[in-house]
Amino acid sequence: MGELFSQNIIVVYFFYGLSFFVMGLAILLEFGHSSKLDFARALGLLIGFGLIHGSHEWLEMFLLIRDQISGPFTASWLLPVRLVALAVSFLFLIAFGARLISGVENRRLYLGMLSTITAIWVIGLLGVLFNQSTNQTRAIAADVYTRYALAIPGAVLVVWGLILQRRKFIQIGMPSIGRDVLLAAIAFGLYGVIGQLFAKPSIIFPSEYLNSEVFLRWFGFPIQVFRAATAIMAAIFIIRSLRAFEVESNQRINELRESQIAEQQRLDALRAELLHRTVIAQESERQRIARELHDGTGQTLTALGMGLRGMSEMISTNRNRAIEQANQLEKLATDGVEELQRMVSGLHPPQLDDLGLLAALRWYANDISSRFGIIINISTNGIKTILSSDVRAVVFRIAQEAITNVVRHATASKIDVQLDYSVDNIYLRVEDDGQGFNTDVVLKKKPGKPTAWGLLGMVERASLVGGTCNIYSHPGQGTLIEVNVPVIGETKDA
Repeated sequence: MGELFSQNIIVVYFFYGLSFFVMGLAILLEFGHSSKLDFARALGLLIGFGLIHGSHEWLEMFLLIRDQISGPFTASWLLPVRLVALAVSFLFLIAFGARLISGVENRRLYLGMLSTITAIWVIGLLGVLFNQSTNQTRAIAADVYTRYALAIPGAVLVVWGLILQRRKFIQIGMPSIGRDVLLAAIAFGLYGVIGQLFAKPSIIFPSEYLNSEVFLRWFGFPIQVFRAATAIMAAIFIIRSLRAFEVESNQRINELRESQIAEQQRLDALRAELLHRTVIAQESERQRIARELHDGTGQTLTALGMGLRGMSEMISTNRNRAIEQANQLEKLATDGVEELQRMVSGLHPPQLDDLGLLAALRWYANDISSRFGIIINISTNGIKTILSSDVRAVVFRIAQEAITNVVRHATASKIDVQLDYSVDNIYLRVEDDGQGFNTDVVLKKKPGKPTAWGLLGMVERASLVGGTCNIYSHPGQGTLIEVNVPVIGETKDA
C-alpha cells in the first residue's frame, strides 16, 4: 500500500490541496451572512488558511510533476515563496484559533497570542536560516521549523477554540452544529499535531527521530496521505458547520414571528380593553350630560316657566314688578344659554366645524391658559387644506388629550403646539417642558401597573384614520407627541 501511495503521491497532493481550497472557497461564499456568532465572525481567517494552504500544496504537486518531466526546479525565488505561503497559511490558522478563544471583544488577548507565536517563529527562523550552509538543508530546516512553530500551536488553538464554540452552539440550541464543530476540532488536531510532527528529516528536534520516513515505516503509507485524509475530514465538517448560518437565520425568523404574534396579541388585548373603556366612558358621559341637563338646563327651563306664569298674572296688577321679574327671567335665560353652550363646546366645539381645526385649537388653548395659567404657543406652516370631519376631530382630540395630560401630570410651564400642512399629510407636534416619563414603563402594560389609556387612546385615534402617533419622553426632559395623518383635499387660502 505504501508503494501504491508513493507512486500516486501527486494525486494525494491534489486532493490534499483541493480539500482545503474548497473549504476556503465554501466559507468565502457563505461569509456575507449577517451573524452574531463569534464562530461566524472568525471564519474569515479560515478563508485565508484554506485558500493559501491549498495553493501551497498544489505548488508542491506541480513541483513534483516538473521534477518527473524535466528534473528539479532550483530557482532562487522558490524557497522564499514556498516558505512564505506555508507560514502565512499557518498564521491564518493561528489567528482563527486565537479569535475563537478570545472572541470579538477581547482584542488584546487575540493580538497577544498572535504576536507572541509570530515573534517566536521569526526569531527561530532567523537562527535556522543563518546556521545552514546549503540551500537544500536551509529549505528543509525552514520548512520543518515552520511546521513545528506555527502549524502545531495553530492546531492546538483551533482545537481549543472549536471546543469552546461547541459549548456555545449547544447553549443556543444547535447541538448538531456543535457535533460538526467537535469533529472538525478532532480533524484539525490530528492534522496539525500528528500530521505536522512527522515532517521531513532535518536537524530540527525532534525531526531526527520523528519524521516522514519513520511514519512510512511504522504505518506503511506516506504522511501526506494522513494529512490529506485529515484535511478532507476538517473541510467536510467545517463546511457542514456552515449550516449554522441557516439555523441562526431560522431561529431569528422564529423569534421575530413569535415576537410579532405576542405584540399583536398584546395590541389586540389593549384594543379590546380600550373599546370596553370607551363604551364605559360614553355611558358615563351620557349620565353626566343627563344630570347636567336635569340639574342645570331643566331647572332653568322650569324656573322660566314658573316665572312667566307668575309674570302673566302680575302684569295687570303690578306692572313695575312684572318688568323687574321679566329682567330676572331674561338673565336666567342668558345664563341657561351660556351653560348650554359650555356643554356643547365640551362635547364638540362648534369652532371645529364653523372655523376649522386651527381656530378650534386656539380657542381650546386660550381656555386652558386662562384657567390654569400655562403658556400655550400655537404655530402653523403650509397651506391649509379642506379636512374631513373625521380627520379634524381626530387631530383635535389628540391635541386636546395631549394638552390635558400636560396640565394634569407634567408640571410644565409651557406647551408648544405645531400644526403643519402638506399636500398629502397633516402633522401635529405637541411638546412641553414638564417632568416627562419613561415611555417603556408607562406605555407597556405590566401586571400591577396602571395602563395609560389616554396615551393609548391617542395612538388608537390616529390609527383609525390611517395615521400614526408617536410619543417620546424621558424623565426630566419633557414629552413630545408627533402625529402624522394622511389627508385628501383641495387647497384654499389660509
